[in-house]
Amino acid sequence: MPDPALRLVPAQGPADIDSLLGRVARGDSAAFESLYDELSSAVFGLARRVVRDPARAEDVTQEVFLEVWRKAARFDSDRGKARTWVMTIAHRRAVDAVRRSESQRRQDHHGAPDEVEHDQPGDALIQTEEHGAVRGCLETLTELQLESVRLAYFNGYTYNEVAVLLDKPLPTVKTRMRDGLIRLRDCLEGQR
Repeated sequence: MPDPALRLVPAQGPADIDSLLGRVARGDSAAFESLYDELSSAVFGLARRVVRDPARAEDVTQEVFLEVWRKAARFDSDRGKARTWVMTIAHRRAVDAVRRSESQRRQDHHGAPDEVEHDQPGDALIQTEEHGAVRGCLETLTELQLESVRLAYFNGYTYNEVAVLLDKPLPTVKTRMRDGLIRLRDCLEGQR
């Protein structure tokens, strides 16, 4: 029993492409299958030579036959052969695909740079200004607030350790540290 996924192509002589296309124009899907069987390898070969990428050539082939299905009624046999008409569509679609690829490649190349270059002297200046602002704001703190913040945030001590080092009750250290951080935040926000 033959595989149902395979479609047998009759072993006849070459089909009359002009008459097949005329039937496709009237919506005959069997004629479209026959037309596809007759021309798909030629269309794919042309697309493959132009676009060079087999996957893209398959896409072009699909686009060509979709256009043939939609525009078959526009074919005028007085102006040429159906095969020539289909192959002209194929060539035009393949060239369009190459142009789109080139355009996309240029757009990608001229888009955002992969790596942002930083202005090192400018960054150093900003960092210096920020450090100066923090130092200036630290000077607005009371002595207990300043010592608590320095020990906790610059030296990594816990609240309990800061309380022991400063010989102050833990709730007092927590309150002074909270008040000092609020004052620092307000001072730094005022400088923006």
